[in-house]
Parts: sequence; structure tokens; C-alpha cells
Amino acid sequence: MTFENELTYKKLLEAGKESEFDSLFDGAVRSIKSEFGKTHSMYIAGNEVHSDELLEERSPIDRGIIIGKFQKGKREHAKIAVQAARSAFSDWSSMDYRERVDIFLRAADLIAKEKFRLGAILSYENGKSRYESVGEVDEAIDFLRYYSIEMLKNKGYARTVKSPGSKMVAAEGFQGAPSDAEKIRVLMKPYGVFGVIAPFNFPVSISVGMSTGALITGNTVVFKPSSTDNMAMLTGINIYRIFKEAGVPDGVFNVVTGPGSEIGDELVTNGDVAGIAFTGSRAVGMGMLSKSASAGLQKTFIVEMGGKNPVIVSKHADLDKAAMGVASAAFGYAGQKCSALSRVYVHESIKELFISKLIDMVRALKIGNPLEKQNYVGPLISASAFARYDETVKSIRTSGRILYGGNKVNAGLDGFYVEPVIAELGSSNDLFRKELFVPILLIDTFKKIGEALEKANDTEYGLTAGFYSKKRGEVKEFSDNIQAGTVYINRAISATTGAMVGMHAFVGWKKSGFTGKGTGSRFYLQQFLREQSISLTEG
Repeated sequence: MTFENELTYKKLLEAGKESEFDSLFDGAVRSIKSEFGKTHSMYIAGNEVHSDELLEERSPIDRGIIIGKFQKGKREHAKIAVQAARSAFSDWSSMDYRERVDIFLRAADLIAKEKFRLGAILSYENGKSRYESVGEVDEAIDFLRYYSIEMLKNKGYARTVKSPGSKMVAAEGFQGAPSDAEKIRVLMKPYGVFGVIAPFNFPVSISVGMSTGALITGNTVVFKPSSTDNMAMLTGINIYRIFKEAGVPDGVFNVVTGPGSEIGDELVTNGDVAGIAFTGSRAVGMGMLSKSASAGLQKTFIVEMGGKNPVIVSKHADLDKAAMGVASAAFGYAGQKCSALSRVYVHESIKELFISKLIDMVRALKIGNPLEKQNYVGPLISASAFARYDETVKSIRTSGRILYGGNKVNAGLDGFYVEPVIAELGSSNDLFRKELFVPILLIDTFKKIGEALEKANDTEYGLTAGFYSKKRGEVKEFSDNIQAGTVYINRAISATTGAMVGMHAFVGWKKSGFTGKGTGSRFYLQQFLREQSISLTEG
């Protein structure tokens, strides 16, 4: 079995069927409206579970659209879910790995059949364009298939070796003494219950990716979708439905909606939870690590904690390619990606020309309802995101210079629509090191590549980075010295975003990650497993 990325839009475009892509998406948008406004359950041990309070999820596209009402789970619900997952662990972990693979390959096929429906829900839920949403659903399918193939390729991460025996006999045992032959089974075994805590900005792909990593290796899961300020619960409920239909047994995958202060906290401090898979802010991620350690717990943490991603534009760059890559990476999905570009260091000799090309590129990006094909920049996810945007713009006006944007946009909808911002600041400003998660791009200059690299690396984060230059020596210097896990060079489609499952390892260095291993890569699944060798002396 070979792996192939889903790439729906690319394949339809190359086949001359772009209109089919639009027709399928627009049809899905029309059909899912009837599903909005309903009340949804949590799912624990296969049972529908209800709380005494509800959370109302509204669309960031228009706050007047009620996506649905969801249970406001409490700490006791998380405890019950952990016990359900613990009870299901023995049977699930002892299942032949090929049976688990079959389940997740079926899940991939089920998602593929309804990718446009899920993409339309995703657009309503977090404000992505049709291209971003369907691309994200494609990535979820890719995770399912790639991790399934990795399990098959590695034979469930089990191998057998033999040590040669000796006819000689030692009077006493010691290291290196002659001994009988031994048959040694080297296994990778699951830990137990994993808490999977998902972000708002990739509620399908990251949720599926983290959950599949835990489940396909034999762990059980308590899954918490983003449920507070930035809500993304309907996609989470749909993931549960698809996994169940694919054959995931009751109790193996449990969904609890509710605030992180209760659900997330319980998963972090509960001694029956063996590990946490988390994607989100560094403050929350480090807080979980600290709380777990303070409680004397030894959990496995698989976390991705944001970025402050740089791009360097050399005087030897193709400036048209650089302008397109920078604009796409900085302002796609309104800059609300952990991989989004937030700072550019451009050689002083080409600064004005590059900025001119960049502004022309950004000026052409349409802002508005992301369900409409022509719009590239959709809304910010919430009022708090808009407040962060507004405060940052005011700070830049005081200490720097806004070259483009900085205003709220009237899109005729009850949402937080804003102009992308291009601003010039000195790189000593704290904004060059603070993750903003809004469409604000900061620009500074450099004289030599070494200086640019020093500025680019001057951050506690190390997630993604980009570089533009036609000069081989500069490319090598950048590659050898940039401190980031996922690096792109001369990439027009996007300077820092768009890692492809099975191709790029999406991995955070420094305080962007914890294990130094990335998603969508050959080492990801091993993080959910612990090694054991069992030696049997023959004869």
C-alpha cells in the first residue's frame, strides 16, 4: 500500500474541473444550514451524556448564526470519561494492530466521502475559506492513511532478534558472560489513556491527527475540542461520529466538551491519564506541564506550542515570488495559524521595491465572507482576537510605522473583519518576539545574511521559517543556521505555512515543541509508545 496526499483542489484543477470543486462546496454550504442550532451531547463509553449547562457556539462569519448548543462539561464528566477510556484500554491495546489500521482506513474513506460537508461546517465554525477548509479536511484524511501505512510498514513496531548461545559455561553470572541462546522480542507498547486537547484553528486535521496518533498505536482517548472563547465543537462531534461508524469501540474514543479550566485541568492532573497531546499557546502548554509535574505525575506530553515565524528576503531573491509567498503565509486565514508568518527581514538595498510589491499583492486580497469564492481574508475568530489586533495596531502607531492596513472592515456581517497590517519596526521591539495570532506582519532590514539569521533566531520559538535567495551559498548558510523545525526556501505558494503529510515533518524546535519529533512524519507515532524488550532463554 502506498501513500498519496488527497489534494482535492489540485487534482480537480489539473483535471479542468475547478467548477466542480465550487459546485460541491456551495452545495454543502446550502445543505448544512438545516443542521445548525441543534443541541448536541457529549459521548462517554458510547453513551450520550448531558450536563446541566449548555455552551452556545456562534459562527465568526456572522455572530447571528448559531452553530449549535453543546454540553458544558464539568470536571466529573472528565473523570467519568477517563475511567471509561481506562476500562476500554485492555481490549483495544491487545487488538491486532492490523485490525486497528483497518478501522482508521475506513475512517479515512468515510471522511473522503463527506469532505465538502465537513469543509462547509469548518468554514462556518472557524471562518476559513473554501480552499483552506477542504485542504484541512484533506490533511485529516492524509493523517489517517499515512499513520495507517506507518503501522503496517513497521509491523506494529514489533521485532524479534536472537542472541547467539555458547557451549561454554561460566561459574558465576556477569556482564558479557557466556550464556544460552536467547530469543528477544522488542516491542513498542501504548501507555494507556491520552487526553487530546485540540485548538480552534485546525479542529478537523489537528484533532484527527493527534487522536489517530494515540488511538492507532493502542491508547484510548478523552478528546476535548476547543470549547470556550474560540469554539469548534461541531467538527469534534462529527469526528466522533465518523470514528464510531468506522468501528472504534465504545469507550476507546470519548468526547467531552467544556472549559479547559475544568476538562483540561482534570486531564492534566488525573493520575489515570498517561499522556497529553496538545496544540495551542505556549502559556497553556507550559502551564499544563508545570501543573502535572507539581502534582508529582509523570505524563508523556506531545505538544506544539506556537511560533513567531520569520522570513529572510535576500537581495538575490526573486521578489515577485517572495512577495507572493510572504503575503500568503502572513494573511491566509487572517494570520490565525501557528505557522503563520509574522516577521520579515529584507535586505536594505531592496527594501522599498520589496515592500511596494508586497503591498500591491496584499491590496489585491479581498476581505469578507469566506464562504464567497472571491474572498481571501475572513474574520478573526473572536472579540478577544480583535482586541489583540486593535491593541497591537495602536502600539505600532506609537513606536513604528504602519505601511498598510490597520483598520476594521465593514463586511456587512456581525463579525470581526480587519485589514491585514504591514508595519515597519525596529527588531528590538517586543512585538518581534510576541506571538500575536492576528494578520500583522512586521518588517525590518539587514545588511548581511549573518545579521538576518541572528535576528530571525532571536525568539524563544522555533516552528517554521522561510528564505528567498537564488544564491547557493546564502541558501546553505541559512539552512545550516536557522533555528526552526520546518523550513521552506524559495517557496512561492507560502513562505512558512502548508506542510504536507508524509512530505514535510511539521515540528517545533525550542519552545514551539517538546519532543523534537513532528506530525505527519515517520517518528510521530513512536511518541505514543514505550519500548519493551522481552527475553526468553531457549532450552
